[in-house]
Amino acid sequence: MSAESEVRRRIQERGEHGKITFAEFMEVALYWPHGGYYTSREPIGAHGDYYTSPAVHPSFGALLAVQLFQMWREMGRPSAFTVLELGAGSGLLCQDICSYAAGLPDEFDEALHYVCLDRRATFPVVSGTPGTSRVVADGLPFKGLTGCVLSNEYLDAFPVHQVVMTDNGLKEVHVGLSGDELVELHGEPSRPGLVGRLDDLGIGLVPGQTAEINLELEPRFVEIAAALERGFVLTIDYGRTAQDLYDPEARPRGTLVTYHQHVQTDAPLTLLGRQDITAQVDFTSAARIGKKAGLKTLGLVTQRDFLSNLGLNQLQKSLADQNLTPLQMQANRAGIKELVRPGGLGEFKVLVQGKNVGSPTLRELSRSKESFALVESLPVPLLTKHHLSMPSGRNRGAETEFEAFWPT
Repeated sequence: MSAESEVRRRIQERGEHGKITFAEFMEVALYWPHGGYYTSREPIGAHGDYYTSPAVHPSFGALLAVQLFQMWREMGRPSAFTVLELGAGSGLLCQDICSYAAGLPDEFDEALHYVCLDRRATFPVVSGTPGTSRVVADGLPFKGLTGCVLSNEYLDAFPVHQVVMTDNGLKEVHVGLSGDELVELHGEPSRPGLVGRLDDLGIGLVPGQTAEINLELEPRFVEIAAALERGFVLTIDYGRTAQDLYDPEARPRGTLVTYHQHVQTDAPLTLLGRQDITAQVDFTSAARIGKKAGLKTLGLVTQRDFLSNLGLNQLQKSLADQNLTPLQMQANRAGIKELVRPGGLGEFKVLVQGKNVGSPTLRELSRSKESFALVESLPVPLLTKHHLSMPSGRNRGAETEFEAFWPT
């Protein structure tokens, strides 16, 4: 049974006027075992529907390795430092982090144990990397971790509820059938947490405004906090603070978008299982929920500032010292630039939280001469066959152009 067939079956199962919430619809469209978007294809890359920072250039993983190294030292250099990557996919980020970590001082690589966790089985880009393991699970089957829980573009893939403010109060968007056609319907909120989330944030939607609410944030951050005994949580994704995210003038129709073959389609009820459906992350709620679960917010910065403060400019300057062809030089420079491009990946947010680590001053929050010197002393990471070449790659996917393409 395809994802679309399953959606129709669930609607019809609920009777003559049957409908399902948009969150349930999105869950099936993305994760249905037989033809869901994430279970039937590799969505990332030139032949997919979008690209992510790890695919753009290995400098992303290299600088994350520098950040993880600092976290390890802040924790007193524990003999076992576990990095648990959520939604690890093909493992490309793992490869880049571990490759760069091998050159970091104080035998950091010997303490590093990297776990790639995903709810779907994927084909790793590299097999048998020392100190790494892969786990397929829907949830976090871990306890007592010392290290860092890391994610990149993970929260945005959670199913979201859609709500709309009407003259009769807040309504939830459902999916039903009109004849043989899937249609959007409005109904009463299915979960009290929808109204509660907006009330907790002090957000009042205006008539006609549509918004997305991710109720999966709470159980997931509770799981993360429970799995982590001592260490950090590093969350990288596109999104905003709540006041900005729910601004009725800037985003009256919310932030939900769909992508198919690098083209923004904005038609979620079509191409079920064949297109991505995603919405921006509410970082205010992520921080608040994390705090309730025992995670202390240490900082929230843009990816542009995060990478720049860790030494991205040093890596770019060092390209000139490499024996590269003009085409290789162009591709590597373009990849590094793409990581911090205004209106694209550079606007992504990086949320840093900690548990039982005090209040350390981390390098990504301010420029550090020590970090720059460390980066300058190490080899420059260069594009491999597993990364995208921006000059020769496919159309620069709208997935990273979220500011330009998001409804306003």
